[in-house]
Amino acid sequence: MKILFQGDSITDAGRDYTDCHDMGEGYPKYASAMLADSYPDIDFEFINLGIGGHRTEDLLARLESDFIDIQPDIVSILVGVNDIWHRYSVPPVETTYAQTEENYRKILTAIKERTNARILMIQPFLVGLDWLRPELEEIKKVVDRLADEFADAYLLMDEVLTHNEKWIEDKYYYSEDGVHPNYNGACFIGEEYLGAIASLIEEINDKK
Repeated sequence: MKILFQGDSITDAGRDYTDCHDMGEGYPKYASAMLADSYPDIDFEFINLGIGGHRTEDLLARLESDFIDIQPDIVSILVGVNDIWHRYSVPPVETTYAQTEENYRKILTAIKERTNARILMIQPFLVGLDWLRPELEEIKKVVDRLADEFADAYLLMDEVLTHNEKWIEDKYYYSEDGVHPNYNGACFIGEEYLGAIASLIEEINDKK
């Protein structure tokens, strides 16, 4: 069973770009290990093609090579924070919410029409950077709408994180910079990922 992890630096997490099977040090590393342990009878192929700094526009640009050509059984996508974060880069890169929705919609439509993949969407999140939260809430509305339309499973990661007791007690428990998960954050997301993807794995496995 081929599982593709897609997204930005949170998915990338220092992976080796010369080896698509390298999971990096982020949530894909822990999610893939947990999946392998939970389903020892399934022959998994885990592929991580997250790239740091990427926006929805960038994922759309690599749609053919990094989504369609791979023909995964399940693709998970975590993207959106850079669409707002890069508004504050030097020089700034403006991506409107409408552009984010259009880019993401094209990706999801192509996956549905040109692959047999189940889609797990992951809600963009922040574990700090309160000044950016108003814009995150707008991006979340976009992704929530698309998830209602396209996702076979949807991991409400921002809600899960920000209602978590450890995060409430210490906003730096899961991330030192408010964006990129540390070891605690990566493990926590991996556990939530396992729960979110379980029904898709079981559905596909039952049909094989």
